[in-house]
Amino acid sequence: TLASAGKELKDNFLKALAEREENNRNGILTSIIFIRDRNAGVQEVSGYIDYAHRLQTEDFEAYFSGKKRLMPRRSDLSFYNWRTQMSTSHSSPNYEVITDQPSGLVFQNKTDRKVLELNPWAASSDNWSRSEVKSDLYVQVVIYDHKTRSTTLTPYPAQ
Repeated sequence: TLASAGKELKDNFLKALAEREENNRNGILTSIIFIRDRNAGVQEVSGYIDYAHRLQTEDFEAYFSGKKRLMPRRSDLSFYNWRTQMSTSHSSPNYEVITDQPSGLVFQNKTDRKVLELNPWAASSDNWSRSEVKSDLYVQVVIYDHKTRSTTLTPYPAQ
């Protein structure tokens, strides 16, 4: 069952997550979520979250029902606290974090080895797309979608 099923979602970000939930769960898509906002201590934090991995490791019903806010953690792909300047990065089952590139931080998909550059002016590729989502809940949200499997269905043979 999808965690977003039957929920009345009012925020654009939650709607965008719900639209991607099934495909992230079944492996057709992997999404990286960039969130910039203020934590409970009113410090500005930002980070990149592997949505498919988080869906596997925690219950998203609390997020979709509005009981919790999705925030970057120190254990996510990347995390940065702007006040303390603490920065962490961790690879996930879906992505390798690469920090030594001339273009800066990049993520490499572990399945097809495609690389996501985070440059907002870079053109989307046939495997990647970038969507800025306007949200009333967060300062800034960007979702990077990576198509990991073909969604083209083979027609059934004529009977």
